[in-house]
Amino acid sequence: MTDGGDRSRDERLIGRAFRLHPLSIPYRVLEQGLGLAFVLLVVGAPAFGMVANSLGTSLTAVLGAVLVVGVVGYGVAYYRRFEYELTADTFDIRSGVFARRDREIPLRRIQNVDISQNIVQRALGIAEVRLETAGGSTSEAHLKFVSVTRANRLQREISRLSRAGDEQSPEPEAFETLFEISDRELGLLAVVSTDLRIIPALFLGASLFAPSAAAMFDAEMLLYGYQSVIGAVLGPLVTLAGIVLVGLLYGALNATLYYGFTLRGAADELRYERGLLQKYSGTIPLSKIQSLTVEENVLARAIGYASLEIETAGQSGGGEGNQGSSQSAIPLATRDRVLELTNSIEPVGDVGFERPPKRARQRYGVRYAAVVVILTGVLWLVDAVVGLPFAWWLALGALVLVPPAAHLKWRNRGYAVGENHVLTRNGFWVRQTKIVPYYRVQTVVSSSTVFQRRRRLATVTIDTAGARSLVGNDAKAVDVDDVTATQLREGVSGNLYTALRRRRHDEGRRRRFGDRRQSSGEPVAEE
Repeated sequence: MTDGGDRSRDERLIGRAFRLHPLSIPYRVLEQGLGLAFVLLVVGAPAFGMVANSLGTSLTAVLGAVLVVGVVGYGVAYYRRFEYELTADTFDIRSGVFARRDREIPLRRIQNVDISQNIVQRALGIAEVRLETAGGSTSEAHLKFVSVTRANRLQREISRLSRAGDEQSPEPEAFETLFEISDRELGLLAVVSTDLRIIPALFLGASLFAPSAAAMFDAEMLLYGYQSVIGAVLGPLVTLAGIVLVGLLYGALNATLYYGFTLRGAADELRYERGLLQKYSGTIPLSKIQSLTVEENVLARAIGYASLEIETAGQSGGGEGNQGSSQSAIPLATRDRVLELTNSIEPVGDVGFERPPKRARQRYGVRYAAVVVILTGVLWLVDAVVGLPFAWWLALGALVLVPPAAHLKWRNRGYAVGENHVLTRNGFWVRQTKIVPYYRVQTVVSSSTVFQRRRRLATVTIDTAGARSLVGNDAKAVDVDDVTATQLREGVSGNLYTALRRRRHDEGRRRRFGDRRQSSGEPVAEE
């Protein structure tokens, strides 16, 4: 048994039990103590007075000291009772202060090994390690905390063993830098990462509340009849200021999350590093990739930029900034550069998308027009009850936007069936192009709502083992012709079985080839 401090770079990791880093004790105690201190600040003074009146000041102080000792004692006991061990096949954890828990995590189930550090942890030289497995909604293993050197070595060793299944397998080849975000791209990310879908909400909020704010702004000016002028000026100014403020805050957050983003790749794995205030690094095994998503919001699309997300089967780590089980492979770059890296991971080539039939565009127009009419009715009702500072019927002017909105929604939807992949595309404000290899498909489902059936339309959902599937973010061919939907479902299912047979055949050939080379004494090389 050794403690969490790394005594030597040559220290053997496999087959030895380790504890967490000794600094994890004061860090966890401080972390829990800050939460306790916040509670005491909120309710502590009244509670202290009530307890002191009942038990006396001295006894109350003793109880407080016992509480502090209990927090510190629990931290020490947690450290003493937590052990982890890396073997050639599993990652084992023994933990629990009051109830013992033993876990064996097969290395081949591990999807990602992620390391994170905040500013305090970087100053102390410790890191948090998360092991993600397929289908897990939370981290399967969580080490809080180990030294940075130990964390990096665990990441490398687990990655190596999970691929090879052999302790004596050679180290992977040197990693090549595939992408490194530039200062210009980081600045553009801060600008284009604002979610423009909040703009209508801000305009609506300003229209409803800005006049009321103006009414309270300057009572003296209202006496001179300037209320309408203030309302007309303050409403747009508040809306514009709100949009700019939200954009700056959201952009600054993304800039800190993806500061210094670097993606490196080898034959079997991708590794990323990112973060300014909170630093992250993690692994993306190429063999565990479920799907790829090229994402472009309307601002990025206008200047020819896009991002790439890779989805694995686990609850991907990386802390903030990742979505479900997706991890950014490229936060923002030119669209050509994104497509080049996408094709290096999954060779898709140039594809042409089949759009939904034009009757789907009519459906969108009817839907949007109904929304405008309902909103107008709500505003009329509000005006009848409490009164509005503007004419409720002005909302009908949004009907002018219905035809272009319906056309843009239709234009940005589609699907494509390739030789080895199925692709879907959806979204105008944030357009997502999802690429799913056939051998990663779990199920293919076609469905149609009551309104779709009236126009002979259907939706085909291509489900994978990715955790984002649990929240309905699958690849979907939306509003395709119902006959086409049936053909698409059957075609993707057939391609799935063909791809699985081909992969089994190729794996069998590689296995037989390796056995022959080993029996003849020749070195085994990758095909």
